[in-house]
Amino acid sequence: MARTSQRRTDDPTSGTPRRRRTRAELDTARGARLPDLIADDLAVLLVGINPGLSSAADGRHFATPGNRLWPALYRAGFTPRLLRAEQGDHLLEYGIGITSIVDRPTVRAAELTRSEYAEGGVQLRRRVLARRPAWLALLGVTGYRAAFDAPGASVGLQRQTIGETRIWVLPNPSGLNAHYPPALLAREFARLRIAAGLPDRSGVLGAVEPPEPE
Repeated sequence: MARTSQRRTDDPTSGTPRRRRTRAELDTARGARLPDLIADDLAVLLVGINPGLSSAADGRHFATPGNRLWPALYRAGFTPRLLRAEQGDHLLEYGIGITSIVDRPTVRAAELTRSEYAEGGVQLRRRVLARRPAWLALLGVTGYRAAFDAPGASVGLQRQTIGETRIWVLPNPSGLNAHYPPALLAREFARLRIAAGLPDRSGVLGAVEPPEPE
């Protein structure tokens, strides 16, 4: 009789062991929908491209092993301590929420269609107008370009707004994004925190804080 693997793997986002999901569990998660972590009048609403299968299976945002969102938020001063995916609800205490462009879970964002991005962009605009966050922060320039028809967009502040909500594009925190090692990723997140007028809650930002202009 075949045995289900119960190997555990260190989760770089939490520093604690977590059980590796079986193929059957991940396949079942393809039909799951991960609820938004959202409230009215947030300071920053983070927007992922779509949930990974591990996140959908766990029912928690950015629970995929190797994703660096939680360390980046801490090192950039958004949170006073390093949160784990299962502690994500605490973000609301700091005026931060999480949603996605597309709610369909996949292994890779490359599985999404152009029409899914377009429809996701429409639905995201509606959420923003209803919830009125001060800043919308897209986690990855590829998703922003596809959902907002902005092929020339780059990381940073965007000219486009949604109502009174300003838009900022952050690097994708996936561990596969080799263009942004942890220190540089935290620096980009810190740029948004400073632009949003939020305090440094971490107390560890000295090496990450953007330099003062000369």
